[in-house]
Amino acid sequence: MAKVAFIGLGVMGYPMAGHLQSKGHDVTVYNRTSAKAEDWVKKYGGSMALTPSEAAKGQDVVFACVGNDDDLRGVTTGADGAFQNMGKGAVFVDHTTASAEVARELSSIASEAGIEFIDAPVSGGQAGAENGLLTVMCGGDEAAYARVEEIIMCFAQASRLMGTSGAGQLTKMVNQICIAGLVQGLSEGLAFAQKSGLDGKAVVDVISKGAAGSWQMANRGHTMIDDEFEFGFAVDWMRKDLGICLEEAKNNGTSLDVAKMVDGYYAEVQEMGGGRWDTSSLIRRLNK
Repeated sequence: MAKVAFIGLGVMGYPMAGHLQSKGHDVTVYNRTSAKAEDWVKKYGGSMALTPSEAAKGQDVVFACVGNDDDLRGVTTGADGAFQNMGKGAVFVDHTTASAEVARELSSIASEAGIEFIDAPVSGGQAGAENGLLTVMCGGDEAAYARVEEIIMCFAQASRLMGTSGAGQLTKMVNQICIAGLVQGLSEGLAFAQKSGLDGKAVVDVISKGAAGSWQMANRGHTMIDDEFEFGFAVDWMRKDLGICLEEAKNNGTSLDVAKMVDGYYAEVQEMGGGRWDTSSLIRRLNK
């Protein structure tokens, strides 16, 4: 069992850290709002720290799942950042969905300090985190990844090293690009079904068994028809992720016409007051 820290107890980090503690690891948590960390300790045990630096002291592995590039820089290299107190050979595993640029930047800084850095964004949403069924896409040193893979699997159903630093983030971008187009297509299909007088749920049940089937259809098709959007992954977060994708596409010369269009549709959903609605709420834009 390892000594680990977990920085960031949002809707993803809270249960992820819980799985680590439940599987026998000695977990110290840090959260910007300390009351959340106190609640976590009451529920799972372990201990809490008041700063990322304090949380990281003496740990074998430090996990993080925060909001964006700036948040990540803050908890690693900022005042009281984790890098200040991590010992040589310790591994920092970042589950934030962030840019490939910041992953490479922090990997370089960590290397100079004798620390290993793995960028490891996840897919599976809040339900995946709670059920320990996330998919983890990693970038970094192969030997460092091998040391943490088994620990990552405490909250994952699959984890894979995709390449050097930044490769995990790039793979997550591919994931979000694919989801954006898929959810828009599903929204249009279901709106078409409803306006054609079909039983939308019956349509989902039958076509999900064929070539149109997808995770989104299986898990969100019925709730989209019921106009229910109180799930884990919010429109605000998807727009952040698509912004990262579109910026990276400028760097590598990829044309992301569909992703750019769907990002605009999500902006319309935000204007409807749906920033915290689940990403499947694209259908509401069609039905307004």
